[in-house]
Amino acid sequence: MQDAEYALRKEIIETCRKMNALGINQGTSGNVSARWDKGLLVTPSGIDYDAIAPEDIVYMRMDGSYDHHLVPSTEWRFHRDILKSRKDVNAVVHAHPTYCTAISMTGRDIPAVHYMIAAAGGPSVRCAPYQTFGTDGLSRNAVKALKDRMCCLLSNHGMIACGVSLKKALWLANELETLARQYTVALQLGEPLNVLSDGEIATVVEKFKGYGLRPKSSAA
Repeated sequence: MQDAEYALRKEIIETCRKMNALGINQGTSGNVSARWDKGLLVTPSGIDYDAIAPEDIVYMRMDGSYDHHLVPSTEWRFHRDILKSRKDVNAVVHAHPTYCTAISMTGRDIPAVHYMIAAAGGPSVRCAPYQTFGTDGLSRNAVKALKDRMCCLLSNHGMIACGVSLKKALWLANELETLARQYTVALQLGEPLNVLSDGEIATVVEKFKGYGLRPKSSAA
């Protein structure tokens, strides 16, 4: 195993553990993947993150085949399909954080109630229609909800956050849960909400192209 691959496997495990530490995931319900070689590395199904080892991470080809002795996450399809269809994405984080999941239970999108929604890539976070976990139908709905976006909700299920790196995907997952929590609290105060315009969010999207997690040499 190459040093770079081993390091990426370790980073996937660290990302999983950080999800739980941040409170955006519980137990082994979430899953994480990263692009590697001509396929992807993805967490195995049903193994506690505190017990998982780098060798347990499953390498999967883009045709869905693998040679590992462990079974990949039941959600490998949308991990594979997102990475296959989005050249701008190198990592995918999936979890069931409380506020994202609660909003997904209503089937509603998150509108532009805070400028940080621009981190999603547009003026809304879409909620993909429900399909049974692990199915092609769920994967198709997720890919559609992610069009021109970096994150989405999954109806009656949870959320997906993508990134150019594992750090960026995890950062976005945490930002999305924060936004979902803020939106939930605002709804308790009643509607209508003060929703920002598409034009304003487009402006913030441009400003965000240099926001956060930048190399030190490019930092302002």
